Amino acid sequence: MSCTYTYPTGYNIKKVFWTKNPVKGKEPLDLSKYPEYKQRLQYLGDTQQNCTIRLSHVTQKDPHMYCFRFITNKDDGKWIGKQGVTLTVTDLQVEAPERVTEGHNVSLTCKSSCTLTDRATFIWYRNSQPLTERRDRNNQLLLQSVRREDAGRYSCALHGHSYISPAAHLNVTYPPKGSFVAVSPCCEIMEGDSVTLSCSSDSNPPAEISWFKGGMFVGSGRIYSISNISSDHSGEYKCKSRNEHGEKYSDAVTLNVMCELMIVCT
Repeated sequence: MSCTYTYPTGYNIKKVFWTKNPVKGKEPLDLSKYPEYKQRLQYLGDTQQNCTIRLSHVTQKDPHMYCFRFITNKDDGKWIGKQGVTLTVTDLQVEAPERVTEGHNVSLTCKSSCTLTDRATFIWYRNSQPLTERRDRNNQLLLQSVRREDAGRYSCALHGHSYISPAAHLNVTYPPKGSFVAVSPCCEIMEGDSVTLSCSSDSNPPAEISWFKGGMFVGSGRIYSISNISSDHSGEYKCKSRNEHGEKYSDAVTLNVMCELMIVCT
């Protein structure tokens, strides 16, 4: 905080210091005596006209009115800069949509209430790892044709500063992909046993699962169980995964009851 001061001829400076939030009628306290400022406050001025200070490692607890105070060798020679310097502390915030659909474009913004210089350079992080090719003087991060791998926690920082913003989560939604059916137990099942078919698919949000034998709907849910199996259950089974972005059928799995009452799935 840059500062200069003057005083009448014939006065000699005895003490200079900074204080905060001065109260009329009370003697201001030397800021350097506060434990929370002792290691962070550096007086860069002198006892002539320069009263500049540096406050390091600023936190959200530091917003105050800071004033310079000096005392001379005369009883009427005590002055304080009443207007002082009002310090406002702000952090960076990432603005991002709650969700974006795979294949769409999305823009994330690193916002600050501070007035930044035209030379300010932003650094972006995903899941705490820097995006090496995302250092830009623009405070926006544009992701084109978003992929599911782009989902994660995004934060930003100003080049040359150690502070990194809180992370904002980017949720990438997409239709079901890679649906397939697994049969348990596999290959040889005796009549009267139980068979479990499970459907797996990759989707966001999670897909609703429907089961079909041939073209007929037979059930819903990720697990389709057949108890006390018989030849009537022979046929092709497949599952359909569906969410708000689309649907996907798995390849069919054939359950075949052999004449020896043994079921072979292929």
